[in-house]
Order: sequence, then structure tokens, then C-alpha cells
Amino acid sequence: MRILVVEDDDRVARGLVTALRHAGYQVRRAATAAAARQAAPADVVLLDLGLPDEDGLALLRELRRRESTAVIAVTARGEQHERVLGLRSGADDYVVKPFGTAELLARVEAVLRRTRAARAEAGGGRPIEVGAVRVDQATRTVTVAGRELSLTRKEFDLLALLAARAGTVVTRDAIVDQVWRVTWEAPSRTLDTHVAALRGKLGDAARIETVRGVGYRLLGAC
Repeated sequence: MRILVVEDDDRVARGLVTALRHAGYQVRRAATAAAARQAAPADVVLLDLGLPDEDGLALLRELRRRESTAVIAVTARGEQHERVLGLRSGADDYVVKPFGTAELLARVEAVLRRTRAARAEAGGGRPIEVGAVRVDQATRTVTVAGRELSLTRKEFDLLALLAARAGTVVTRDAIVDQVWRVTWEAPSRTLDTHVAALRGKLGDAARIETVRGVGYRLLGAC
């Protein structure tokens, strides 16, 4: 498995690269956002959010569009609102400095397990159609009447879950458990924000219905 370490602190980067290589990973390092963009594709990116040439959140959102890449934020930004912002921006996990090497390796392994499981599940499924909306988990694409939508990783995962159970209510707890599979408690607003974004992108093609106090249900266009 290939890992890209995006870290401007040479001491921290050396420690990460050494530990990951000892664990058997192929590792490359980039010290800036610009260098990260030029780096070869990776299965996991360990991303420092305090980069010298650009705020790491901007790079995180860009990486999020590469659906085959998992991103773990590794940063000194440890306040709750900062953690929520990083996760809401698309991080698969969030590690605050200073951290233990064993814990970080365990988090990398956990993210890779989830990624492999998601790919295996997606590879065996047929596209799901709900009205004019077509969700293809194998290619991780969503089209509306043949027009492809631009979705973030979490937006796609959320829509795919609702589409797989179209017409039935999916509880908020089930959504958080299956879409936000990280070691944090997803605030209610995070899920609601993603639902609102999906509603805007789907337009009249499908309807995400709120079942108050329970969860959400995806319905075809009326």
C-alpha cells in the first residue's frame, strides 16, 4: 500500500516515514501542498493542515475528489470545532499532534480496512436507479438523466446508502455508523449539512424526505 506523507516539519516527517516503512508501506513525502499535487497517487494521505504554502483544508477538499484516496488529517489543530471542520471537509480520520506511532499505524490500518471493504462491496453491486437518479458504486458516479453530478466522498456514500434502501427510512444512527466510520461523535449538524447539499444537487430528480426524530428516506421524483 502506498502512503503519501504531507508534512513540512522535517523531524516529524522523518519519524512518520521511518515508522511507516518499517510497517511495510511504500512511503513518499511532500513538504508543501504544491509538491503533494505533483506526487504519485497514494492509497492513504497523511496530511498536515498547517502547510507553508496553503491551508491544508483546501488541499484536503481537493484530495477528497480523488475517490480512491483516503485522507487522515495529522495536525496540531486539536480544538473540537477544528476537528469537526476537518472531518466535515472530508477527512477519513483526524489525529492530533503529538501522537503515538502505534496509534497512528492502527488508524492507518483501520482506514485501509474500511476502504478495502467499501471497494469490495461496491465492486459486486449493480447500479441503483431511483427515478432519474442512477448511483453506480463500482465507479462511484451519480448521474441524473445521464448528467453526472459532482459529489464529495461523504455525499456519495450518504446517497448510495439512501439509494440502496430507497423508499424506507434509514435512521440517523445507521447513517452515522455507516458513512462516518471514524472515532468521533458526528454532530447532528454535520449530517444535516450533507443532506442539504445533496438536496441542492439532486434538485427535482429525487427527494430526500426527513422523518422527524428518526432519519431520512430517499424517494423518486413525484
